Amino acid sequence: METVALVSSYHKEDMASTKVLHSCTILTHRIITNRLHILFHFTVTLLLLYYRISHFFNGNSLPALSWALITISELIFSFIWCLTQAFRWRPLSRTVSIDEIPANMNLEGLDVFVCTADPQKEPTMEVMNTIISALALDYPPEKLAVYLSDDGGSYITLYALKEAFAFSKRWLPFCMKYRIKTRCPEAFFSLAKYEELSITDEFSAKKDELEMKYNLFKRNVEKICEDASNYVVLDRPAHAEIIHGNTYMDENENDEGSTKMPLLVYVSRERRPSKPHCFKAGALNALLRVSEKFSNGPYLLVLDCDMYCNDPTSARQAMCFHLDPQMSPSLAFVQFPQMFYNISRNDIYDNQARSAYRIKWQGMDGIRGPSLSGTGFYLKRKALYGSPNCEDKHPSEAQRTFGDLMKFSSEEEIAILIEAKLLASCNYERNTKWGEEASYLLHCRGWTSVYLCPTRPCFLGCTTIDMKDALVQLVKWSSGLLQIGLSRFSPLSYGVSRMSILQSMCYGYFIYQPLYAIAFLIYGIIPQLCFLNGIPLYPKVLSPWFAVFSTVYLSAIGQQLHEVLSDGGTTLTWWNEQRIWVIKSVSGSCFGCLDLFMKWSGIKKTTFRLTNKAVDKDKLEKYEKGEFDFQGATMFMIPLSALAILNMACFIGGLGGIILRRNYEEMFGQIFLSLFIMALSYPMIQGLLKRSKKEKQ
Repeated sequence: METVALVSSYHKEDMASTKVLHSCTILTHRIITNRLHILFHFTVTLLLLYYRISHFFNGNSLPALSWALITISELIFSFIWCLTQAFRWRPLSRTVSIDEIPANMNLEGLDVFVCTADPQKEPTMEVMNTIISALALDYPPEKLAVYLSDDGGSYITLYALKEAFAFSKRWLPFCMKYRIKTRCPEAFFSLAKYEELSITDEFSAKKDELEMKYNLFKRNVEKICEDASNYVVLDRPAHAEIIHGNTYMDENENDEGSTKMPLLVYVSRERRPSKPHCFKAGALNALLRVSEKFSNGPYLLVLDCDMYCNDPTSARQAMCFHLDPQMSPSLAFVQFPQMFYNISRNDIYDNQARSAYRIKWQGMDGIRGPSLSGTGFYLKRKALYGSPNCEDKHPSEAQRTFGDLMKFSSEEEIAILIEAKLLASCNYERNTKWGEEASYLLHCRGWTSVYLCPTRPCFLGCTTIDMKDALVQLVKWSSGLLQIGLSRFSPLSYGVSRMSILQSMCYGYFIYQPLYAIAFLIYGIIPQLCFLNGIPLYPKVLSPWFAVFSTVYLSAIGQQLHEVLSDGGTTLTWWNEQRIWVIKSVSGSCFGCLDLFMKWSGIKKTTFRLTNKAVDKDKLEKYEKGEFDFQGATMFMIPLSALAILNMACFIGGLGGIILRRNYEEMFGQIFLSLFIMALSYPMIQGLLKRSKKEKQ
């Protein structure tokens, strides 16, 4: 491995100091291994495709349609594999030294955006814990502002936010006095061991007092949730309210003395059933506009409502890059990994997304930086308004790009709130560029990004624990991404002319990954039907061409297994990843492709299906045991169950024909494929058997 230290210089009046704020380690060993494997695998893949295409045109007795379909499937696999190799070309990792940031450094403003939409599906206390942890970031409070977008317009959320601030007035001084790292109250009070703190009688007494206040706050919020008659209001005017205006608290309110609190603002943008609102993107757009009137921080932190700040120093870690005068002019954002506190030991749904955050994001970091992952990133506000080498075009082109800004001569709070409500209205989105551009256009404009994966997770969230919620999430992702891929903004056309080929390939992988659904459906139907009818689709076992097919399969499997094991995983981790990859492709990605087709054909309009973050005890118990939960996912079970049943039926029927014909060598490839699919299908088979037992009872 090669480590490169990157140096930042600061000049304060008559004295200049040079500080090393971050370093970069180029993973040389992994790069060499990856490139050798790419060369090897690409060669044997070309041989495999040559076999398919040459035999299609030369074999008169071949089943043309079956052969053509299986060739298309293997072309899709090969195409996406080629895109994936961009991640493996130049991986690197980064570290930071926040202690080297000068104590007298004048840090610039930071605005934190948190979005929520439904108190039922996104538990209010989880949202409030995220807000409190954001207020407690280790950042100058006069430079910190926290904004909550409530897209449900719920009085529950507004009430809870006021209660959360009341609690945080005592929570923040406690965290600062005792240097608490876990500043999410729910996470802190559930710790078995309070970090490495010096446990004194004073600390214990204060902790117990705060825990009582937190439990009271929690009961009050849960009570109002239980008594609620209406959770969301989808037809409403815009509302903005300053919960706290970035001033010193009254000393009488806090026994810790005078403490300055960050700005806290509640925003509920206007919603009308007849007008488009662009879902979460629209909510973030509204926060961006409204925040300009209050704090206008040069940097933004975007968080999911259940993704709390687990390390208060994350802002300073990000600033180690944003403050670098050599890197900063072109740096758009610093991305942290999404990590979750409720992942089971088995992780049957691959919620940790090991391949993405341990392989792909490190790989993209070596080629001008990773993409935005939706949460946990520190973004430069200016990056949204133009390219790195251009002046900020927001003031000069505000009306065309962002809408018609009203100007008030008075800076009084009432005037600002009136303007904020205007900026959060539905009509403000009309005839503007808001919501039209994909995040990857930042890289197209010449901006760069970095990926930082520290030992202590900076952000922790709550992941889905059943198949239904995981697949609902995948459907909307697949549909949206593929829609970009089939538009003029495709990374393989629009992107490749504006950024490097490798970076375009990375974006291409994310966008065209839903096509796996087509490849897997073909592989789950055609070879099985041919096996039933005694039609071979693979070379004989003793043929040199069979060695080519075997090599391609073992090479792909071997690379994935090597990556898992070298990353500290196990063979069970590898198997879970393989299984859920196939399951999600055949179900979620398949319905994502269908969803896009229905939108294009005008059969249905775009709808937003909010992922349920509420924890169900029965589901949690199954998840901890490693049992797949398909409850409520009947629609997604249709293709999975159909393929599992078809595979078993064709396997049983085909075995009789093989025994009679004795063509074991010709059919060995399809026998192996059927057995492999049955192993992958075990969760579906188990689910079907359990369902049939319940129906009989």
